[in-house]
Amino acid sequence: MTQSLDSFKAKKTLKVGDKTYTYFSIPDAEKNGLEGVSRLPNSLKVVLENLLRFEDNRTVTADDIRAVAKWLVERRSDHEISYRPARVLMQDFTGVPAVVDLAAMRDAAVKLGGDPKKVNPLVPVDLVIDHSVMIDYFGTKDAFTKNVELEYERNGERYEFLRWGQSAFDNFRAVPPGTGICHQVNLEYLAQTVWTKDENGETVAYPDTLVGTDSHTTMVNGLAVLGWGVGGIEAEAAMLGQPISMLIPEVIGFKLTGKLNDGITATDLVLRVTEMLRKKGVVGKFVEFYGPGLDNISLEDAATIANMAPEYGATCGFFPVDNDTLNYLKATGRDPERVALVEAYAKAQGMFRAGGEEPVFTDTLELDISTVVPAVSGPKRPQDRVNLTEAAEGFARTMADEFKKADELAKRVAVEGRGHDLGHGDVVIAAITSCTNTSNPSVLIGAGLVARNALKKGLKVKPWVKTSLAPGSQVVTDYLVKAGVQDDLDALGFTLAGYGCTTCIGNSGPLDPAISKAINDNDLIACSVLSGNRNFEGRVNPDVRANYLASPPLVVAYAIAGSLTINLTADPLGTDQDGNPVYLKDIWPTTQEITDLIRSSITEEMFRSRYSDVFKGDEHWQAIKVEGGMTYGWPMSSTYVQNPPYFEGMTMEPKPLEDIENAAVMGLFLDSITTDHISPAGNIKANSPAGTYLSEHQVAVKDFNSYGARRGNHQVMMRGTFANIRIKNQMVPGVEGGVTMKGGQQKWIYDAAMEYQAESTPLVIFAGKEYGTGSSRDWAAKGTKLLGVRAVIAQSFERIHRSNLVGMGVIPLTFKDGESWQSHGITGQERVTIKGIADITPRQMMDVEVTYADGTKKVIECLCRVDTLDELEYIKAGGILHYVLRNLVNS
Repeated sequence: MTQSLDSFKAKKTLKVGDKTYTYFSIPDAEKNGLEGVSRLPNSLKVVLENLLRFEDNRTVTADDIRAVAKWLVERRSDHEISYRPARVLMQDFTGVPAVVDLAAMRDAAVKLGGDPKKVNPLVPVDLVIDHSVMIDYFGTKDAFTKNVELEYERNGERYEFLRWGQSAFDNFRAVPPGTGICHQVNLEYLAQTVWTKDENGETVAYPDTLVGTDSHTTMVNGLAVLGWGVGGIEAEAAMLGQPISMLIPEVIGFKLTGKLNDGITATDLVLRVTEMLRKKGVVGKFVEFYGPGLDNISLEDAATIANMAPEYGATCGFFPVDNDTLNYLKATGRDPERVALVEAYAKAQGMFRAGGEEPVFTDTLELDISTVVPAVSGPKRPQDRVNLTEAAEGFARTMADEFKKADELAKRVAVEGRGHDLGHGDVVIAAITSCTNTSNPSVLIGAGLVARNALKKGLKVKPWVKTSLAPGSQVVTDYLVKAGVQDDLDALGFTLAGYGCTTCIGNSGPLDPAISKAINDNDLIACSVLSGNRNFEGRVNPDVRANYLASPPLVVAYAIAGSLTINLTADPLGTDQDGNPVYLKDIWPTTQEITDLIRSSITEEMFRSRYSDVFKGDEHWQAIKVEGGMTYGWPMSSTYVQNPPYFEGMTMEPKPLEDIENAAVMGLFLDSITTDHISPAGNIKANSPAGTYLSEHQVAVKDFNSYGARRGNHQVMMRGTFANIRIKNQMVPGVEGGVTMKGGQQKWIYDAAMEYQAESTPLVIFAGKEYGTGSSRDWAAKGTKLLGVRAVIAQSFERIHRSNLVGMGVIPLTFKDGESWQSHGITGQERVTIKGIADITPRQMMDVEVTYADGTKKVIECLCRVDTLDELEYIKAGGILHYVLRNLVNS
């Protein structure tokens, strides 16, 4: 941490027990010029403290700090600030490319004559390997063991690389496979609420903050830790000590009152909250929860609500520190000194919720949680909440309106060789899964009690249902076993399938081939019910077209009922041993039953024991050979991990910037091209450039895996950039897919780009409004760079993608208002020269000279969207990685 200029005389000391901490006091800053900041939302107090601590008159100025105080007047701001999180959290899909880049930087450091040991993350990084386990096996006692073995078999090359990274880098820890979901491991172990760092002879205390390479990083907001998901490039920037540029956000206050009624779950609550916030419109905003209702929900309930921030569209869903925070930290085995520090620090900063506080918010909304009723969400969006009483009716409506099969609702077909039939609305996947709910003992113990009560009544799961239990941490297994309900779940087929992110991200594994055939041969609308947070069409399983989010107890109930056409609140789930009907109310536990079992089953020792050696891993992890020492021994034959070419030809002194001369146009795009269109995602098609590459490297089509799993191999990823089957390049009208025109011929974008590179011809892209919206995918910018694109000229950019392009050394420019590539008659056959790059300054106007096919020329004045001095340094260096690498080698 650089020495703060401390313009507002905020630097103080705090004594807790026999330890003294340095901290930056918000109350003192308020006395010294920041009037009213004690009334800020707690989430903005965290941001303010960050600016006070990092004030350096370059990345953070006194005016930036004053802008946070001025926020209180307008309750919004257009002021951009530089924010530095305390740490970075990664999962393996998104984390592998970041570690690949670190390894490549070490190789480059050696070539530059520097010490590779200097290349390390500059803030703590934790990577949790949780996205690779798939549910191939289920419903048997050995399902977990078999799934783990398959996971290592499929991902051996990636795991060898991460195992090396675990030992090679300082400030980097890898949590091995089979441990849990990154967000639950974060909540239960990694997060501290207040972070500390020893430097210059003192211990500095400050709020625990992070960015993560997974959108559900927000779950830890329930523990008063400010964090949210970012793209890989922002995560790498943060990891390498660079600030993240962000606008001071609007903060929407969500007031909770009342108390949940008996039998209502945290999932029911979060689905109602998600519905309300989606309707309100909170995209790009902070949401902060307050009000007396917080006294009546557990911290795990708060984490469940915070987890769903991406689903309600907010940057985060923040809960302040209170007594429940302290109790949770104690109950999960955190150091008593840390718990004492959290309490003292939060109270000293005015961040401790005692009850009755109402900060200033941009806007508010309110929910009396006693009005929440049982619900599901579906069939394809998390915000499409349906009361449980109307779920069957809702599915019938979906059959009529969306699938045009209103007259087929009763249709059933025989399943070959299985002795049962299958119909529309049948639940073929019932999964207790995902970080949203498996962090919450109330719904997991509740699911176990539903299973126990169902077994007593003689109920069974329908034979067409694929059941699975994939908890977010090993502690869950401990308390389910101690509570005695794991046996009941096992008996219904909800045996442990893996610890990780499974059904929610599409790792549900294949259905029984006979069931898959019956669905596809008869065009059946099959359903899944999962306790996850994502249910987008095509995400859960390719055979399943209607997906419903539900609480874990309801997942068990739907597995027994076997169909969405059954009204669980009115129709029987089945019959008991005597043939009498059994209803949901007959097997549903009371809130008190669940609470009693939680109290007798969960101990602090469970957390201490499971996390005492969390980075060691199982025998599979231990058996992986670590190749390479300070630098990685890149295996040439690997199709998963390759040394990227970012640093080829790099010198210690950056080459002077040059204008872009005579560039070809690679793509013409309309409005709202998303990073899903640009970035490689999903399955790899056999006839695509990436599929051809893998086939040439003797990879069978069945082993192609996904783009996500191969993010560490630039050869695959650059071939998949702009290769989305739905992207429409207007240079090739009426054609979908990753194609362009070169020399009058239609070609794959990748093939054309390589030909242009061989000819030393730079490339540009023209686009419409909101270019790069959607998930902030690092490969949308990395792939663009590797294809040889020097500039993207659009009507407007999504904020994060614009900054990602700059981070990769690609220049973003915008047309003047009212202008577009269409208004200038651009068809893609032109050549483009961009002047003024050699003398570039932030946000300068630049001349884009277009030479049309008939030889006529036109100069279009565009705004250069290299916005700050830091971004200018990145462009001059060739990208953020080059900028940081030179600094590290020189240090």
